[in-house]
Amino acid sequence: MSDVAAAANVSPSTVSLYLRRPGAVSKRAGVAIHDAIERLGYVPNLMAGGLAAARSRVVGVVVPSMRNAFFAQTVSAMQGVLSDDGFQVMFGNTDYDDDTELALVRAYLSWSPSALVLTGLHHARPTRDLLHAADCPVVEMWELGADPVDLAVGFSHTEVGRAQARHLIRKGRRHLAFLGARMQDDRRAMQRAEGFAAEAREAGIAAEIVQHIKPASTEAAAALLAKALSINARIDGVAASNDTLALGLLFECMRRGIAVPERLSVVGFGDLEFSAFSNPSLTTIRPFGDVIGEEIARLVLAAVEEDARPARPAINTGFVIVERGSA
Repeated sequence: MSDVAAAANVSPSTVSLYLRRPGAVSKRAGVAIHDAIERLGYVPNLMAGGLAAARSRVVGVVVPSMRNAFFAQTVSAMQGVLSDDGFQVMFGNTDYDDDTELALVRAYLSWSPSALVLTGLHHARPTRDLLHAADCPVVEMWELGADPVDLAVGFSHTEVGRAQARHLIRKGRRHLAFLGARMQDDRRAMQRAEGFAAEAREAGIAAEIVQHIKPASTEAAAALLAKALSINARIDGVAASNDTLALGLLFECMRRGIAVPERLSVVGFGDLEFSAFSNPSLTTIRPFGDVIGEEIARLVLAAVEEDARPARPAINTGFVIVERGSA
C-alpha cells in the first residue's frame, strides 16, 4: 500500500480509503491510485483488512437456483452498486436444499461478512438461529411476509397469483388452472398458486393447481398441459409459475394446434427477455429484480457505512402485469 501511495503521489490513508470506498476520493486521486495498482500488480489483502476492521468487505448472497434469471438480475444490480464502495459479493446456490443453505450461511459467517443476503423468508430452524445471532445485517429478498429475520426487500407472491387470475377473468376466461414446476421446493411459486386459486374462488370460478416435480422446461410444460386438460378439457386460461414454463406452454399449444389466446390464454411470471418476442408475445408479470438488488445494496451501505441500520424495514418493490398477445 505504501508503494502504491508513493507511485500515485498520495498518502497511504488515501489509498486505504480508495480500496474501501473508491467514490470517497477525488476523481484525480482515484485515477492515479488505480494506475499505480495496475503498474505494480498490487492485490489488496482482504483478510488483513477484515482483521483490522473486525469485518470483511464481503457480502454473502444465497439464491435457490442458478437456472433462474431473476436472481442473476438482482445479484448483478446489487454488485454494481456495492462494488463502487469496495465490497465483494460472494455468491452461492442452494438448489432449494435447506442443508446446503445452512452450510453456505456458516461458510459466509466465517468470513465476518459485512452483510448476508438470502432468498425468501423460509429457512430451516438451524439457519434461522444462525441468522438471528449474526453480527451483521441480514436481508431476505424476493419475498415479503410477517416475520423477516432482519431486513426484507421484495413483494407479495400471493398478490402476484391474484393478479394473474384477475387478468384472465377480465379476459372472460372461466375455466382456470395454475401450472407450476417444482413447487414442492419453490414456496414462492406455491404462494402464487394459492393466491391464484383464492382469487378465482372469490369470483365463483374453479381453478386447478397442477404441479410437476421437476424444474421448468418445455418437457414439463407439455406434461402439465396434458394433465390439466385431462382434469378439465374446458380449461381456457392458465397461469404459469414462470416464463420458462409459459414459453413451453406456447410451444405445446402450437404442437397441439391450440390457438392462443383464442382457445387458451397464457400468463407467465418474470418478464424474461424472450417474453416480448415469443409467438404470440407473452403476457406476464414483471417483478423488478434490478430494483430489489439496488434497494438491498442501499440498505447494506446504510447499515455498514453510515451506521443507519433501519429497524426491521420491509421494502415493497411491487410488480406490474405486462399485457401482450397470449392473454
